[in-house]
Amino acid sequence: MAPHLAPDQTAMIAPDAAAFIAAAGWGAATVLSVSGDASFRRYFRLVCDGRTAILMDAPPATENAGAFVAVARYLSDRGISVPRILAEDVAAGLVLLEDFGDLMFVAALANGHDETELYAAATDVLALLHAVPMAGRLGKHEVKPYDTARMQREVDLVLDWYWPECTGAPADAALCRSYADAWDAVWPAAFAHADRLVQLDYHSPNLMWLHDRSGLARVGVLDFQDAMTGPAAYDLVSLLQDPRRDVAAGLEPLLIARYLGQRPDFDVAAFKASYAVMGAQRAARILGVFVRLWRRDGKPGYLQHLPRVWGLLDRNLTNPALAPVADWFQRYLPRDQRRAITP
Repeated sequence: MAPHLAPDQTAMIAPDAAAFIAAAGWGAATVLSVSGDASFRRYFRLVCDGRTAILMDAPPATENAGAFVAVARYLSDRGISVPRILAEDVAAGLVLLEDFGDLMFVAALANGHDETELYAAATDVLALLHAVPMAGRLGKHEVKPYDTARMQREVDLVLDWYWPECTGAPADAALCRSYADAWDAVWPAAFAHADRLVQLDYHSPNLMWLHDRSGLARVGVLDFQDAMTGPAAYDLVSLLQDPRRDVAAGLEPLLIARYLGQRPDFDVAAFKASYAVMGAQRAARILGVFVRLWRRDGKPGYLQHLPRVWGLLDRNLTNPALAPVADWFQRYLPRDQRRAITP
């Protein structure tokens, strides 16, 4: 039996997805669209006889469903709440998942849940995961290193996308070289405890509050298919320096201390320097990504967050470990030259 589609969504699901759903026992389901993310993945909620599930449609040409499945099983084996995999066709990019509902962290906070409780639980998840080095291979899936070559490509997005919008001209070769030299000088500080899991997008839009569970299981984790091995500080930065919402003042240092209290094996000073470098690196990347999402992908909504991202970058640049990069931004993109970008 083919899935029953809502009247205004008949063109949203491909025939191979319909066949996959039917083979998984959800042939009678109503298919509803679920808000997606900044990737090419699409999500649908299946509703059938009082039960629900989530269909992830990850086009193989641009997404890696096999990586999602491999990392999901790795996290689940460590007691982390990730959606159970109900059915999979990795070659087609189709995965049927347990439905965690709609209570993302941002929605939970809007509904009056305590911010400290949510963020402390999410911090504890990272402290647990970082107790051991990340495996380099999960079955057939290779977990690649988050290295300086990739980090540099990501911060280059500032010059590729933000700079032309701000100045009206592309960055020239000399400017690009000076920018790369500044980052080259700070990369060594990034690599404290650099053999841990890096999920890359461990922040409020990808975290669910499962209030009917207990302990660490209350944190539902999504969007981890791009996981790598790299600096432990990265995902904590991702959580506490959220580009889409302001974390309460004073909460960040408290939770950094909470995390380090559970990882006494870590060098505190080295971790904090890595945290600042990763914070600056991530903010620089996101400045370019948010402009690219507007210009290339037709998603202008991300531009509203640029002032917050600049604030995060500036805060990280006050760390002495980032002096060369701070000097570069002060010279070439000081505060008074950051033109607002609007669609």
